[in-house]
Amino acid sequence: MKKTGIIIPCYNEYYRLEKEKFCKFLNENPNYHLCFVNDGSSDKTSEMLHQLKKTNYHKISVIDLEVNQGKATAVQTGANYLNTLSYIDNIAFLDADLSTSLEELDNLVQKLNSNDQLKMVFGSRKAESASEIERSFMRKILSNFVGFFIRVILQLPIKDTQCGAKVFKKEIIDNIYHKRFISRWLFDIEIFLRLKKHIGLKDLLNTISEEPLDSWIEVEGSKITIKDSFLIPFNLILIWANYLTIRTESKSASDIFNLKTQIGMVR
Repeated sequence: MKKTGIIIPCYNEYYRLEKEKFCKFLNENPNYHLCFVNDGSSDKTSEMLHQLKKTNYHKISVIDLEVNQGKATAVQTGANYLNTLSYIDNIAFLDADLSTSLEELDNLVQKLNSNDQLKMVFGSRKAESASEIERSFMRKILSNFVGFFIRVILQLPIKDTQCGAKVFKKEIIDNIYHKRFISRWLFDIEIFLRLKKHIGLKDLLNTISEEPLDSWIEVEGSKITIKDSFLIPFNLILIWANYLTIRTESKSASDIFNLKTQIGMVR
């Protein structure tokens, strides 16, 4: 049976991470491996994660980044690490606050495994059949504003690029995560742009699937600062300009993310 590695980027999650839910999920779902990436936390997140690893040593990995680098680098680091594990078939990422539950992610994985043509499946909080989506009014406004410009950039019929629940078949990981992302937070857009270049627009829509979530709950304690929010338009323009002008290039050794220089320690 296919095994899936889940990347959980963590930054100062000592008081928010629901350890029991992760342990329970692993016990009930033996075909998963959890990879927690501590993104230079200033609290006791690293200590907590290594304690958590002791509860299931073979199915939990912990990667420590020495300094905070943002969600994009944390996810990229986890993806490149899981890509080295021969027993992993799919690689996913999920927000540490479990605004999208582990059970919801499992549904996405089952969808991916059920169709050989699919390369990527991702959750959607904006699909018409999505239900029990709880978020603040201001977050809805910001989401709609950002969503409009994302659709202009992507030129793809995707309703929700920013949902923090995505799963990929391992075979496309190199093409997505071989080099750094431009944005710390809007890297999901870059994922679609890289896939668009790698697969081609004609075939892309046949290899990805946007699946409505049964539930999604906004959890207090967002790591996106007011400064980050103001930088969103600038980041969108920067992404658009770079992917508009840069032609598809073959992957070179110099582009591949160097785990040894970015990771403090993998234990």
